[in-house]
Amino acid sequence: MSSTDPQIIPARPRMTAAIMARTGLDDDRLTEPVHRCHDKVRADAVPGPIFAARTFDWGPHLERMVDFWSSAALMTGRYHGAPMPAHATLPVEWAHFERWLAPFRETAAKTCPPEGASWVHVLKAAEAIGNTDGRDS
Repeated sequence: MSSTDPQIIPARPRMTAAIMARTGLDDDRLTEPVHRCHDKVRADAVPGPIFAARTFDWGPHLERMVDFWSSAALMTGRYHGAPMPAHATLPVEWAHFERWLAPFRETAAKTCPPEGASWVHVLKAAEAIGNTDGRDS
């Protein structure tokens, strides 16, 4: 880059810092609800068997989920996947997703600051991912 080229300053770090300051969320704060929520969902009689039928290493999956929520809630850009195709073949309906949202909201309310727990992008992102039947969330 020459001295006459404009300097490009990415906006993402500033936006992420502002969201963190406003909500009290950070990656550590997102890790606990992601892990707790998945523990609850795996134990649930409705979505639990869907998880049980798929044998995979939960460690990397939960790390990927934290990356997803970091990107969705904090705009960090850490997640580089496509959640819809990955979940499209699962035998799930809206009722399954509603069973997942309840423990997610409950866990977020218990583990995050109030502003962070109600951070609309987190829940709206969750609802959009689960909106498999074409309904608006």
